[in-house]
Amino acid sequence: MNQNNNYFHIPQIKKRNQKAARFQILATSAIIVAMSFLAFFLFDIIGKGYPAFKQSYVKVEIHIDEETASNPYGLLDREMTAIVSRAWLRTLPKEIGENPQWIGTTQTFWAMTGAEIDQYLKSKPNRVKDNIKVKVDELKANGDIESRFNIIFFFTGDSKIPENAGFYSAMIGSVLTMLVTMIIAVPIGIMTAIYLEEFAPDNKFTQFIEVNINNLAAIPSILFGLLGLAIFINFFGLPRSSALVGGMTLALMSLPIIIVSAKAALKSVPESIRQAGYGLGLTKWQITRDHVLPIAMPGMLTGSIIALAQAIGETAPLIIVGMIAFVPDAPTSVMSAATVMPAQIYTWSGMPELAYIEKTAAAIIVLLTVLLSLNTIAIVLRKKFTKRF
Repeated sequence: MNQNNNYFHIPQIKKRNQKAARFQILATSAIIVAMSFLAFFLFDIIGKGYPAFKQSYVKVEIHIDEETASNPYGLLDREMTAIVSRAWLRTLPKEIGENPQWIGTTQTFWAMTGAEIDQYLKSKPNRVKDNIKVKVDELKANGDIESRFNIIFFFTGDSKIPENAGFYSAMIGSVLTMLVTMIIAVPIGIMTAIYLEEFAPDNKFTQFIEVNINNLAAIPSILFGLLGLAIFINFFGLPRSSALVGGMTLALMSLPIIIVSAKAALKSVPESIRQAGYGLGLTKWQITRDHVLPIAMPGMLTGSIIALAQAIGETAPLIIVGMIAFVPDAPTSVMSAATVMPAQIYTWSGMPELAYIEKTAAAIIVLLTVLLSLNTIAIVLRKKFTKRF
C-alpha cells in the first residue's frame, strides 16, 4: 500500500520540482534583465556626463592699452574671438581694471573656450565653421590648447552661456531645502507615530487619522505643490522660489512616509518588552523612551532617510512653488530665491545648445551620487543601531 502511494506521489513531486525550477529561472531572468537595464542606464549617463567634468582652455597673448582695455572684443582677432568664451571676454575688463600695471604690456592668459569649440575638441556634434576648426587644430598641435578639470561646474551658478553654466547654486539650494524639510518633517513625523502607536486610544477618530495618513503617502506629489502654493505663498505670503517654501512643501510630502515607516518600526518591537517594563513598575512614557524607542530607532532612521532621499529627487511640487527659476547666484539664506538639483536638470534638458546635453548628464551623476550616499547612510545607521540594541 505504501509503495502504491509513493508511486502516485512521485509524478506530483516531479511536477512541483519542475515548477519550482521554472519559477527560479523566471526570477533569475527578471533580475538579469533589471540589472541589464540599470547597467545600460548608468553606462549611458556616465558616458554622456563624464566629458562635462573637463573644460578646454586656449592660450592667448593680448597687448593691452587704454583704448582696447574697455572693449574686450577688440583685444583679439576675429578667429580668436570665435574660439574664446564670451563669458571670459566679459570678465577680462574687470581683471584689467584690477591690474592697471598691465596697461601698455603684453599678457598671456589661459582663456576658457566657447561651448562649440569645447564640443569640437571632445569630438562631439558641433556647429564650428571649417576655418575655425583649422585654427583650433593648429593651436592644439602647438600645445596652446589643453583640457582641465571643469571647476566652473561645481563652483558657479547657472548661466545663459553654456560653458559658464554651473551646478553650484542648485546644490546649495538643495542643501537648504532639505535642511528645512528634515527639521520639520523628521521630528513631527516620529512624534506623531509615537503618539498614534503607543499613546492614542484605539477609537474611530484615530483609525480615521491613520487611514488618511496612509492615503496621503500614495497621492501624486504635484498635489503637495499645489497645497504649498495655496498655503505658504498665497495665504502666508512667504517668498516664492525660496528654500523655505520648497522645504516646507517637501516636508508635507515626506510626513506621511515618515509616519508610516516609524509606526511600522514601533510595531516590530516585541510586546514582551512593554510587558516586562510594566512588570518592573515603569510608566508608559518610561517604557517608550528607554526601551521601545531605542529598539525601533534603526527602522525609524531608515524610513526617514529614505523619505528625504525621495524628496531630494522631486521636481513636480517644487515647480509649482517657483523653484525652477533662473538662479545664477547661490542662495545665502532660506528666504533667498533658489533652485534645486532636479529642477536645474529639468531646465538644462530643455536647452537647445548641444553643450547642455553633457551638463544634464553630469548633473544627473551628481544627483545619483547624493541619493546613493543617503541610502548608504541609512544602511550603515541601521546596522549600527541594530548591533547596539
